[in-house]
Amino acid sequence: MANTKYVFVTGGVVSSLGKGIVSASLGKLLQARGYKVTIQKFDPYINIDPGTLNPYEHGECFVAIDGHEADLDLGHYERFLNVPTTRANNVTTGRIYQSVINKERKGDYLGKTVQVIPHITDEIKRNVKLLGSKNRFDFVITEIGGTVGDIESLPFIESVRQLKWEMGRDCLCVHLTYVPYLAAAREFKTKPTQHSVKQLQELGVQPDVLVLRTEHALRENLLHKVALFCNVSKESVIQSIDVPTIYEVPVVLQRQRMDLIILQKMGIEIAPEPDMKPWQDFLTRKKQATKIVKIGLVGKYVELQDAYKSIGESLAIASAYSDRKLELKDLHSEKLNEENVETLLGSLNGIVIAPGFGQRGIEGKFVAIRYAREHDMPCFGICLGMQCMVIEFARNVLGWSGAHSTEMEPLPPYKVIDLMEEQKNVTNMGGTMRLGTYDCVLKKDSNLYRAYGRELIQERHRHRYEFNNEYRMQFEKAGMMCVGENPDMGLVEAVEIPSLKWFIGVQYHPEYNSTVLNPNALFVSFIKACIAKREPGANECMQTVKTVESKTRVSMPLRSE
Repeated sequence: MANTKYVFVTGGVVSSLGKGIVSASLGKLLQARGYKVTIQKFDPYINIDPGTLNPYEHGECFVAIDGHEADLDLGHYERFLNVPTTRANNVTTGRIYQSVINKERKGDYLGKTVQVIPHITDEIKRNVKLLGSKNRFDFVITEIGGTVGDIESLPFIESVRQLKWEMGRDCLCVHLTYVPYLAAAREFKTKPTQHSVKQLQELGVQPDVLVLRTEHALRENLLHKVALFCNVSKESVIQSIDVPTIYEVPVVLQRQRMDLIILQKMGIEIAPEPDMKPWQDFLTRKKQATKIVKIGLVGKYVELQDAYKSIGESLAIASAYSDRKLELKDLHSEKLNEENVETLLGSLNGIVIAPGFGQRGIEGKFVAIRYAREHDMPCFGICLGMQCMVIEFARNVLGWSGAHSTEMEPLPPYKVIDLMEEQKNVTNMGGTMRLGTYDCVLKKDSNLYRAYGRELIQERHRHRYEFNNEYRMQFEKAGMMCVGENPDMGLVEAVEIPSLKWFIGVQYHPEYNSTVLNPNALFVSFIKACIAKREPGANECMQTVKTVESKTRVSMPLRSE
């Protein structure tokens, strides 16, 4: 296309309506028509990024390929579009103000008074257009965090108003609202939607498409009423009805011709029908799966729905490709002990030891790991999970009482996990960890190598502490092998116990690199091992997982412009 098209997704009434899923679903439909699509998220909070935010505040922190710590919605974008994200895909108010202040200090504004309009809004617009520069993408979908009316969002909405005025048909707004059902009155209420749109109009933005989030199908007369009161054509009022899985949302929106409506409003000649067959094949496998695979997730934030979002989705996707339905059991590591471990873990097919930071709940992870090791239960440790596997092995196999990580215990008798050398002089907490994609060389004749099927892999990292190479020889002599290593720094990236069926810990985060059409090989291998644990011979008779090598899996630059 001659010009990049920009679609803004805003929300009203309440938060957590699913703007990210609607954005990702629309992107998927446009992508299936052959367009190059990317999505970005603008978060109104003043933090520079979510890297220092507590999971209780923000949920999961997702890591982009260039090491940027981002909002968890970027995980949805990647899982739907199969396109990696970078720093340019997630911008916060803090980033915007930091950039403007830095320019002011350098004298870029030539002594002018720096104001929200035009300086802050110009910086927001610059970031909006960054991804569309040089025609790298046909469509840039921008999700505005929060809800219309939030004071924090006002500069972003003003920027949308300006861009709609400047770009004309190359820019439009999709507004997502909620239509509640009042059981006592036995009717749906559209007034919240009307008020939400009115607020948006008062800020100078007329939505082009309305998406109504609802628990049940809405009648035609109600859709007509919303269109009439909100100045939107009737065909541009779309329902987003609750579905069993978020991966069905693109199909629901496609049935209502949302992608066609967007193309028509932007004056784009209608491309061929979207090729959704690979997506539909995945949904079919997911729906037809009847047998259950039971996985325990051991972590200290399991009570939070979004704390381990990417891990849960990666397990569910891998389970579907093995024709199984995932039953994920949350196991709070603070509540796990020697007395209840058999009761809590005994009926599971396998366990995942979750990543994280800090001392809280770590002893429960050691208990779970020891149970899995002694009962030959498939065990998958991620980041801190791998470090816990190393510590447990040191204590209970090597007999090193007091072995620990210097993160938890500054001067343990055996510091089997230690702060990385380049981290020892770091004082600032934000954005200073080992972040982003790094190479890892796998040792042949290992379960890890068999999972990936190749010697060199690239995975994303987010950590400060590493396996202490001083103890490598003792570990390998006792049976825990170092099977993954960074070729540039010699850092141990993965360990496993070959004598067990599947006992692997990785320092990196494979969940960040697992999508619907390309599930991460390590999750697929883990699920297969879990099934084989309960169903002897399952590996031999199970259909081979064939992932779709999407043509849209592109390599984006590691640093934004």
